[in-house]
Amino acid sequence: MKYKIDVARIRENSIVLNGWVIGSSPEAEVLFTVQDENQKNVEFKYVPVRRDDVSQNYFKTVYEKDFGFDIRIPYVRDDNEDRFLVIRCDGKTSRVKLNTEIIEKHNSSAHKKHAKLKSMMNKETLHSAIEFWKENGLKAFLLKSSHKLQGIDSDYDYPEWYQLTKTTDEELEAQKSMEFDYMPKLSVVIPAYKTPERYLAAMLDSLRAQTYKHWEVCVADGSPRGESAERVLKRYAMKDERIRYVVLGENKGIAGNTNAAIDMAKGDFIVLADHDDTLAPDALFECVKAINRDPEIDVVYTDEDKLDIDGGELFEPHFKPDFNPDLLTSVNYICHLFVVNRELLDEVGGFLEEFDGAQDYDFIFRCTEKARKIYHVPKALYHWRCHQNSTSSNPESKLYAFEAGARAIQAHYERMGIRALSVEKGVDYGIYHTKFEITGSPLVSVIIPNKDHTADLDVCMRSLIEKGTYKNLEFIIVENNSTEPETFQYYERIQKEFDFIHVVKWEREFNYSAINNFGVTAASGEYLLFLNNDTELINPESIEELLGFCQRDDVGIVGARLLYSDDTIQHAGVVVGFGGIAGHTFIGLHRAESSYFNRAMCAQDYSAVTAACMMSRKSLFEKAGGFTEGVGGFAEELAVAFNDIDYCMKIRSLGKLVVYAPYALFYHYESKSRGLEDTPEKVERFNREIKLFADRWPDILKDGDPYYNPNLTLRKSNFALRDLRKEKIGEPYRLEV
Repeated sequence: MKYKIDVARIRENSIVLNGWVIGSSPEAEVLFTVQDENQKNVEFKYVPVRRDDVSQNYFKTVYEKDFGFDIRIPYVRDDNEDRFLVIRCDGKTSRVKLNTEIIEKHNSSAHKKHAKLKSMMNKETLHSAIEFWKENGLKAFLLKSSHKLQGIDSDYDYPEWYQLTKTTDEELEAQKSMEFDYMPKLSVVIPAYKTPERYLAAMLDSLRAQTYKHWEVCVADGSPRGESAERVLKRYAMKDERIRYVVLGENKGIAGNTNAAIDMAKGDFIVLADHDDTLAPDALFECVKAINRDPEIDVVYTDEDKLDIDGGELFEPHFKPDFNPDLLTSVNYICHLFVVNRELLDEVGGFLEEFDGAQDYDFIFRCTEKARKIYHVPKALYHWRCHQNSTSSNPESKLYAFEAGARAIQAHYERMGIRALSVEKGVDYGIYHTKFEITGSPLVSVIIPNKDHTADLDVCMRSLIEKGTYKNLEFIIVENNSTEPETFQYYERIQKEFDFIHVVKWEREFNYSAINNFGVTAASGEYLLFLNNDTELINPESIEELLGFCQRDDVGIVGARLLYSDDTIQHAGVVVGFGGIAGHTFIGLHRAESSYFNRAMCAQDYSAVTAACMMSRKSLFEKAGGFTEGVGGFAEELAVAFNDIDYCMKIRSLGKLVVYAPYALFYHYESKSRGLEDTPEKVERFNREIKLFADRWPDILKDGDPYYNPNLTLRKSNFALRDLRKEKIGEPYRLEV
């Protein structure tokens, strides 16, 4: 038996535990009991949780079984009595002692660092490390180990980081006296239902503490008679005339209650807030500051974090990208704080009852579809209180909200004229996977540069031909100065076997841009799939996944999720600015592990994707100048590095999206055909290409990638918080060439 408690907190008169347990086999039964210090059983709540990461790590495959747990034990913090979680499995019993002191120690920064270090020393991690050493050599192993140790030491705990970065008292005072050219009235609309008085009071207190004063609060209380928060509301309304409320006398559902609050509003902009959350004191100020930048801004949203039930600790910050339409169809990442122009709201209509459970999701779709401009404030200005009955721990609530969310996405696609076959559950409830309808059966030209390495090339092509479900393909092999006679024998053989495989010869020096452009001249397909010869298809429907996005008029490029041979991520999108120029996201994360808000498994827009597997419409490729000098760029001067990133930037300059499609899944064994950048000439060329790219796209390097967030580090690919000792928030990576 193995187990781990990942999270232990005291919340709302209970101990909350999240973790996992496995036995010697996936079928092993696990039993939980809870006892007090006298070994008497204590009632508790248990919710099973899917933990595919645990299944993958320990059993090397994903089983349809819940290895995780969410356990809540009644507990009074001040009593500091002992409780024991008793775990039985495989004939073994473990007793885990719990009390206030132990849990506080568990959540200390020192303990977390120790736990990270300990996790690096377990048998599974050591086995993986030995395999990596064997495959990649001692130097690579030591480098990887160094990175892991650095990560343990440098990653901040969020409460500490928040205290270091939040708006100072002096800045808040200065905001109070600031006069904007435009001083809109903001109506904060709050639906209430059986709201604990102290939570509603906390929300109202946070509003009264706002540095921007031109606001009103409109509360619609749909609680049953005798359970309303009227006493609190009346008290606050008497203290502040900006606070108004209505007691509905009946529950009209969350959509109906919200609409009742909106009907009361007299402001220029509507601000959505929940009855038991809180706002940072500068939340409304920052929204008005944004609105003053551009009169066409109709929608503003902010970053957010979570507030524990007692209101004593902030955790799990969500630092979001600027508006990302494909991420929004994967998950409601916008959520809180959301501000919308009243005129736009009147145009799109209020909340719809048929989407209760995901009513805000549907509303956000309708607003963002019609908004002239959407602005994102990259600050955690909304504190979202977590409850026991939230969808994070209630499977029935999860299913109800998930189904409503899927319908909201489908309705969005219908309004936008996008043909979707289905909207399915992704890696978790609330995460969605859309399968798009393929129009016709267009020819896809797969362009593969190749120099020798025919065994790799054969694996690559046959994986698409034999495993892939999309059949209307042609292959353009761009022969690039191979030296082995067997290579040419293979070309002859494979073209006889498949009449849709064609070999064209590039007889000049290696230049990735020029080679691919040459390949395009021989392509007959409406769509181009640029593919490295050291790739192998994993998901049989990968071409359909790419093509479904690529057929949309608003999309110019689609990239895939690429894995190393050990099932860790090699590519899950590109952030411009990583390491100074650009880098892949979530490198080294196992395919079964959870990424930052599940971003690795969410379809979304990025500034760029890698051309190791990249689909683009041929007509757009030609319009953007391809990889050649001409319209949109100088990419033939980018012989090896950053040419694909440059092409993505050109496509974006045409107003098209670059989409990362996680269910288009390939192995990428990486750069077998080319040598290392290990000669003075190659280093000089690499530095020259860095400078060329930086000169060509200075704004995004200076201002930051809009699909990332300035609060997150440019030094790692895992979306960690900025290391304030090395980089300031929003500061570009100091690039020295």
